[in-house]
Amino acid sequence: MRMRPTLSWTPAEDLPPGTTDLQPVADALAAGGVLVLSGAGISTESGIPDYRGEGGSLSRHTPMTYQDFTAGAPARRRYWARSHLGWRTFGGGAAAARAPAPGGGAAGAGRPVLAGVITQNVDGLHPAAGSEDVVELHGSLDRVVCLSCGAFSPRRELARRLEEANPGFDPVAAGINPDGDADLTDEQVGDFRVVPCAICGGILKPDVVFFGENVPPRRVEHCRALVREATSLLVLGSSLTVMSGLRFVRQAAEADKPVLIVNRDPTRGDRHALARVSVPLGAALTGVADRLGIPVGDDGPGRPAAAPPTS
Repeated sequence: MRMRPTLSWTPAEDLPPGTTDLQPVADALAAGGVLVLSGAGISTESGIPDYRGEGGSLSRHTPMTYQDFTAGAPARRRYWARSHLGWRTFGGGAAAARAPAPGGGAAGAGRPVLAGVITQNVDGLHPAAGSEDVVELHGSLDRVVCLSCGAFSPRRELARRLEEANPGFDPVAAGINPDGDADLTDEQVGDFRVVPCAICGGILKPDVVFFGENVPPRRVEHCRALVREATSLLVLGSSLTVMSGLRFVRQAAEADKPVLIVNRDPTRGDRHALARVSVPLGAALTGVADRLGIPVGDDGPGRPAAAPPTS
């Protein structure tokens, strides 16, 4: 159950073409019971970069792997220096106000529009925007875990401790990556001080699934259960390059559940989909909400209905 074994993917020439017709998405939402699988496209429209889109950070940045992080102190120093600076982009929640959200409300026969939300993102925008009981497949930058005692703690608390341990640390980053990692040189990282677990003195790690790390089996099975219970699967803003998300598309297709994808570029899941809508995500969600008569405020369509509990 590797999280991200594939860093790149070249679309096959025989993939079905995209469409601009929003009606299949509107019809699925009107029927209710839709499970949403969201990717970086939700975040990019809020100003957070992605890995694989146009200008994606994979062209200039190799994400931290679990093996590198646990191999030695120098890698952890680089990670935490860069992540501490990048955290300011995610931690304030300002981007959440600009995040497009799937429509909520009720559908035919009293069935909720959404059966649940699974996100591949680690930026916390879904919860910050008001979505409840979201399954964060790859974890969240909002939390920190100790690799020794397993204790969890808020990222804001770690940020405070790192500020105290590194007064005056305020370099100018060349860019910010989707994992919250700021582009800093080794000279800018300097002798940045990493702090240990406040309980046992162990190594602290963000509660996210790094490249090369396993998605927790119970989380995967919970997501599989959501697919089984859903009427259809709606993919929003994901290239489905990695198996951690693609497997749910394949599961839905094998169960003859309609799969709909809203993504401007081709995805690894296109051959399993009823349609891929090649329209910018914000415009697509606004258009669908208009067709369904769902109120649209300044920040986009209404919030999703609550997903089943994630525990």
